[in-house]
Amino acid sequence: MRGQTDPQAKLFSYVSPESRVPRNHPLRRVRMLVGVVLDRLSTTFEAMYSHTGRPSIPPERLLKSCLLIALYSIRSDRMFCERLDYDLLFRWFLDMDLDSESFDASSFSKNRERLLAHDVARRFFDEVVKLARGEGLLSDEHFSVDGTLIEAWASQKSFQRKDDEDPPSRGKNRDVNFHGERRSNETHRSTTDPDARLARKAKGQPAKLCYSGNALMDHREGLCVDICVVQASGTSERVAAEAMLARQARKRVRPATLAADKGYFVRDFIGSLRQRGIVPHIAAIDDRRMPGMDKRTTRHGSYAVSMRVRKRIEEIFGWLKTIGGLRKVRVRGVQRVQMTAQLAAAAYNLVRIGRLLPATT
Repeated sequence: MRGQTDPQAKLFSYVSPESRVPRNHPLRRVRMLVGVVLDRLSTTFEAMYSHTGRPSIPPERLLKSCLLIALYSIRSDRMFCERLDYDLLFRWFLDMDLDSESFDASSFSKNRERLLAHDVARRFFDEVVKLARGEGLLSDEHFSVDGTLIEAWASQKSFQRKDDEDPPSRGKNRDVNFHGERRSNETHRSTTDPDARLARKAKGQPAKLCYSGNALMDHREGLCVDICVVQASGTSERVAAEAMLARQARKRVRPATLAADKGYFVRDFIGSLRQRGIVPHIAAIDDRRMPGMDKRTTRHGSYAVSMRVRKRIEEIFGWLKTIGGLRKVRVRGVQRVQMTAQLAAAAYNLVRIGRLLPATT
């Protein structure tokens, strides 16, 4: 018998978003983990807002929204708010029923500054790492570090001379001819994103306005235990590695070994690792002799294991760029890019933790 469509909508509906989400949906485990982390940040959220006045959008809901933007590769805040109107999965994840109104895209821009001022993204990321440590998913012994370039939200035409007294005509497509001009970060600066720097990852690749994104990975399960965004330069990766190791030391985490590629095969960096009591498992350059890094280190089997496992850090960068939205970041300024990277890395860790934990927990 042929079914018939009924254009007349029902007056009442008793369907909840909870009943529409499958029991085995991977977002259920992520939602449970996020709830645990947000409960630990309740004191921080209390200090962010006044106790009088009109209630705002809960910060828990804003952070969950940022996770959904990273998990589902949503291009903009406005597109997310548009999708929130009709996506039952998003409403279920944000603890919103069908009658709740979606918030405006301007809520992100207004509250992002508040989250930035209280370093909420860093606290959230640290709580996710602490959750993984509590579940026994971190070793605190063997780590890898690496860096990548994150393309800035600025065009090459915005990269102009700092002392230019006659700027080009304004418009969406400015009349700028920079071909054949010698440009560098010392003489030029982007008018769109002044924190971005002209850089390239290797010879033969085009130079773009970028930031340097750096990650510290634990070897046990390949989780990201720290992420640092700095201005791109020839030494940015090693500077960021030093900063992440210092941050781990403040948490009383003292790695036994640190693996890295040939870009870290530098006398100062290896000497710094030795001073910290960390054995450098760095890919050696054959024709270069290096104090603190010789056959006494490379002959051990642990060195070969580190050289093999360290490549898994590319999985973190691959996920952050193809899914997490960091291939070309859509915010400007090193602090905002840092916050975006922390939330995306937290989303990556939550997905990994949800897969690693047993189904009975």
